[in-house]
Amino acid sequence: MSFCRWFRAGTTRSAKHRPARLQSIEMIDNFRQFQAGPDPFGRTWQVHFNWVQNGISIRHADTVDVKFGVSTEGEPFDERVIALPHPALLAVSKDVGHPLTDAWCMKLAALHLKHMLESGEDMEKTLVTVQAPEIEAYARQLQEALVRR
Repeated sequence: MSFCRWFRAGTTRSAKHRPARLQSIEMIDNFRQFQAGPDPFGRTWQVHFNWVQNGISIRHADTVDVKFGVSTEGEPFDERVIALPHPALLAVSKDVGHPLTDAWCMKLAALHLKHMLESGEDMEKTLVTVQAPEIEAYARQLQEALVRR
């Protein structure tokens, strides 16, 4: 499947409805190391940021990949890579008027990972691609948090 077809296919009914749920996420103070939870089983997760890298260089994908380590209850850290599609990032960046930076990508990915951990959604996956409507919802949350400060 081509990237464009894949990207358009990602705007399914469930993806269109997700941003409304995302409005309830509390803002993270430190995006490099934070706690998330409770998950559906009542556990709290420790999360630490590892790196931001262009997906082209490691897997030939037009994404910005953000890697985190996640652990709960003293278990060893597992990796989670949040892939942010570059075309969606460019569009959202333009829409919200925020420059596309590594720090911004890290924050968007951290918000998605927090959502994953707290909802249990896609937790079995090591690599998760965030859809454009979700990226926009996270970007709006970051904007709102900045205005409140």
